[in-house]
Amino acid sequence: MEEEKRRRLDAQLAFILEADQSKNVVRQTYLADASRKENDAEHSWHLALMCMLLAEYSNEPIDVLHTMKMVLIHDLIEIDAGDTYAYDTAGNATKQERERKAADRIFRILPDDQAAQLRGLWDEFEEGLTPEARFANTLDKVQPLLLNDASGGRSWLEHDVRAESVLARNCRTPEGSEILWERAKSLIEKNTANGTLKE
Repeated sequence: MEEEKRRRLDAQLAFILEADQSKNVVRQTYLADASRKENDAEHSWHLALMCMLLAEYSNEPIDVLHTMKMVLIHDLIEIDAGDTYAYDTAGNATKQERERKAADRIFRILPDDQAAQLRGLWDEFEEGLTPEARFANTLDKVQPLLLNDASGGRSWLEHDVRAESVLARNCRTPEGSEILWERAKSLIEKNTANGTLKE
């Protein structure tokens, strides 16, 4: 193998091993069976599966593969930045700075062309301006709602989360899919009615 290809492969494999660390980033959302909290790798895989199956509910036509790539890499920055709980006010105040610094380091492990591609996907997700990014962000908000409902609201109960906080966090969720938002909103209403979410 020529030297340039060897260096490229070395960089790609180094990135793949770096990405493996996302399996150690524990989120606050429990698995559907409430047995343990999910990790970032599981969350990203779940979003990719949701994208493949639910793309028909996007408000606009999307490039499914492009969107799947976006959700697969969107949380890799948490290897450095850590997972910031959705309802952690102090943590969210510094989140953007920590995540940008992490993106600068992590994606640069790759060869330049792939580093630019993945950083571009991450920036697109964060900006939320394309149909793909809007749908990806909807999936990112709906998935924890599904798991919270399935697990009996365990994470919501542990953190004493209020329904108004969940609704505020989801103010842009309908932009990617009105249909998925309507289903998610019904879960919020159900969990508010049964006391899992505080009023």
